[in-house]
Amino acid sequence: MPDEHAHESERSRSRQALATYFRRIATALGRGDPVPVDDEGTVTVDPPAESDLEVELEREGETVSLEVEMEWAAREGAVDTDAAASKATFEVYADAADAWRWRLVHDNGNVVADGSQGYADKRDAMNGIDSVKRNAPGAHVVDLKRDETPPAEGGSDATFELFEGRDGNRRWRLVHDNGNIIADGGQGYASKRNAVGGLESVKANAPGAAVEETDG
Repeated sequence: MPDEHAHESERSRSRQALATYFRRIATALGRGDPVPVDDEGTVTVDPPAESDLEVELEREGETVSLEVEMEWAAREGAVDTDAAASKATFEVYADAADAWRWRLVHDNGNVVADGSQGYADKRDAMNGIDSVKRNAPGAHVVDLKRDETPPAEGGSDATFELFEGRDGNRRWRLVHDNGNIIADGGQGYASKRNAVGGLESVKANAPGAAVEETDG
């Protein structure tokens, strides 16, 4: 069988974005789920229970490279180049006041995120979705109750802020560096752990989520 080059990508990433990428891989491996290869999750591999692992650290001139390689027999692990990109969908709709809004709906029916405002133009709502897709995966998470601030380096152009609502529940919002709230959880959580779980779902599912227009 001839060699098949299923996927290759190369680009600069912040330390935070790298951590998010490897965390997605680790989570999938730990659960026994197909492992996402690209950011959108449209290419996945399903490694067997045991694989060969090769780690190589090399210095060549002024460049240092760290290579992590997994290998297994092709018959033991499937490759899917047309995988479901996400377990959620962005729904775009016009509300009762004819303002355009969006929400990110998990396959289980739960709304895991929505926009913090309505838009007069559908294109602005779509731009809001694009901003969430671009910024959520690598965004730092800070707890305002502990007066935490995001690191000066790494991350994306937005930050997930955990805070306590007036009802005493824990909430999150995704705040762009320009001060605009581009997404929030839309609900309160009884614990910080649950709130973090909600935003982690957005980190994992937003990049590859399909966008559909609905009736509201």
